[in-house]
Parts: sequence; C-alpha cells; structure tokens
Amino acid sequence: MRNSRKYRLAAVGIALSACAVVGPQTMAQAQDTEAGPRYQPEMVRALAASLGVSVEAAVDRLDRQAAQQARLAELKKSGIAGDGAFFDASGTLTVNADDKAEATRIQKAGLTARIPARGQAALDRVKAELDAFAAKRVPSGVVAWSVDLASDKVSVRVNNDRGAAAKAFLAKAAKHGAAVQIVRGQEKLAPQAAIYPGSKMTFNNTTQWCSVGYGARDSSGRQYLVTAGHCVTNTLRYDGAAFAQGYKSRYALGTRSVDMGLATVNSGHSIATAVGTYGNSNPVAVRGSSRAASGAAICKSGWTTKWTCGTIGSYNNTVTYIDENGGPDTVISGLATSSVCTEGGDSGGAYISGNQAQGMTSGGPVGQRCTGGVHSRGSSYFQPLDDALRYYGLTLNTN
Repeated sequence: MRNSRKYRLAAVGIALSACAVVGPQTMAQAQDTEAGPRYQPEMVRALAASLGVSVEAAVDRLDRQAAQQARLAELKKSGIAGDGAFFDASGTLTVNADDKAEATRIQKAGLTARIPARGQAALDRVKAELDAFAAKRVPSGVVAWSVDLASDKVSVRVNNDRGAAAKAFLAKAAKHGAAVQIVRGQEKLAPQAAIYPGSKMTFNNTTQWCSVGYGARDSSGRQYLVTAGHCVTNTLRYDGAAFAQGYKSRYALGTRSVDMGLATVNSGHSIATAVGTYGNSNPVAVRGSSRAASGAAICKSGWTTKWTCGTIGSYNNTVTYIDENGGPDTVISGLATSSVCTEGGDSGGAYISGNQAQGMTSGGPVGQRCTGGVHSRGSSYFQPLDDALRYYGLTLNTN
C-alpha cells in the first residue's frame, strides 16, 4: 500500500491495553442447545434475510452444510480425494468423482456425486496457463478469471474497456474451447480502501485506513495481524494509538501479486478472537479456520458496510484491479469470490462461516453501494485466511 493511494478501512475487534476493543458492537445470545451455543442469532437472521428464507431454514442450512462437509472429510480419510466439491443454491454439496466406482462410494456416504467433463484439476491447469500469460502483461479490461466448479468451466469476466493485452488474453483463453466461458459487461474492480477521517485503523499519521483482520501467532508465540496485503504499511493505529507495525506483504502495485500481508502486534495490544457484528448482537466467536466449500453461507464484518452476508462463489480467482488514483492496474491471484456486499473501507475485514474464519476483504466492484445494510446483495473478493496462515506458517488465535 502507498500513502498516495486511496484506502477505505475498517476496525474489527482490537484489544488495547488489557481490554478487548470490538468497536460499537453489543452482545447477544446464540441458539441454546444442550451442548451450548451453536450459531450467533444475528448471523442466522442476517443469513436468512440475505438468502430470502426463514430463520429456521437458515439454521437448517448451516447444520446440513456442516454435516455434508464432515462426511466429505471422512471420505477423504478413506482414500476418496474427489476432484472438487461445491454447494448448489439449495445447500446440497456435490462432489466431483473420477469414475463410476468412486461416484457410487460418494453416494453411499450420503452425498451427491457427478463425473464432470473436466473437473477441478483440469480446470486449475487451464487457469494456471492464463495466470502465466497475464504475468507477462496485465490484461486491463479482463476483470477476473477463475475456476467455476458448478459449470465445470473457467469463467473469464470482462468489461467493455479492453485494450490489446486483454484481446490477446481472450484469444489465449479461446484456445481452450468449451472449457472457458466469457462473461461480458462486468464492472471494474479495485482494492476496497479509501481516505476518510475518523478511521478505526489508520496508516502512519495519515487519515487513510483499512479493516482489521484476524490475529495469529508463530511457533514462538509472536503475535501478528493477518490482513489484506494492500492494507499493510509502516504503523497501524487504533483510536490514535499505534497497535501494530507493518511486517510483510505480497501485494505489489502494478505487478501480478497476492493480496495477503502481516503486521506485528505491539506489546500490550491484541486482536480479539471474535468478529464484531456492529450493534446487532454478540461478536461471533472464532473457533477455527476450516475452509467452507463453494456455495456455503458466509458473513463479513467491515467498517464501511458493517455486517453483511451471502454465499461463497468460487476459489482460486485471479482479478485485475484498477488504481483509482490513476496508477497502473494490478493482477491479484488466489482470491475467493462471494455474494457479500462490500464497499471502499471494508478492505481487510473479516469473513466468517459459522464459527470458522474464512478470510479478509480484498476488493469489489467500483461504485457498488450496499444500501440495504445486512440484507444487501452484491459481490466481493476476499483473501482466503487458510492460504495466508499456511504461507506465513502461522496459527490462528481462536476463542
């Protein structure tokens, strides 16, 4: 991140001194069960509103989602790796099988199976070729490209402002025939950050800000803030107090890169192990970082749009971000997409599915407005948390 660039940030759950600071959020109860709370009620209500279903149906979806992913995990232990899996709009998990025998075993385990024409491994190879091609020259006008497991294709999204590099990229994509689908008329993307006074996490001594992500630790116990790479700068402040120092970032303006980064947390401060819901209910406890499958329900906390929910679209997206200050475009790889609505200032904000931390806001469509609050519908991209933890060798701090 550069001080001359616009950034819109959010602060979620920083502990200053000995107290956990979670911003202007209040407490609420989760569902009561004999085993204790299962899901935060505000998450359930927000999810229900976003999906257009009842609260009971939202709880049922979360339960079914967890049960299906548990069955898939057991199948993998028995030697069935599968070639990708995804949830459909109804919340049913479909697993790609290599052959009829594997499909039969998957179905006997109570899951839906299909034998795809291509599958995730083959689609990943197509996308890797496109990534390598984009590394030579940023294809401005090609908004994003990713593996879409449900359609069994690599989806390439473009807008109407395409130059020579974008045309060459599309020609390269077209060589893969039916394995690639082109989606036209897409809005441009940008890292979601902005200059705004009174921010919760400011950069150095400026009024630029970003959202707080998750806390994690290394093998020696040193504490870090895991956030979007474009949010990492020298000194990060909360309510005027310096609480973290920029440490590492894989984001590089104008270069194909990755939007993940770290800041070291100063002594006396910490990152809360709960995601705030901004005045709606209790913060959501962070119990782990198991990746949810495509189609799973997810909610996000960010300073600008507060608490918004939706579903996960796909993983392993590569996007082209424009620089709103007129700088060079940047290609970012490794992102996940969602129907969660975000705006500038949500960058770095925390995504969570159930009690499993999923990632941090990276970017979204320029000019998107989430006027419906929790119930807003839109789109956004986030940096998966498990990838960042694995890359940096960190362990998530849990509640």
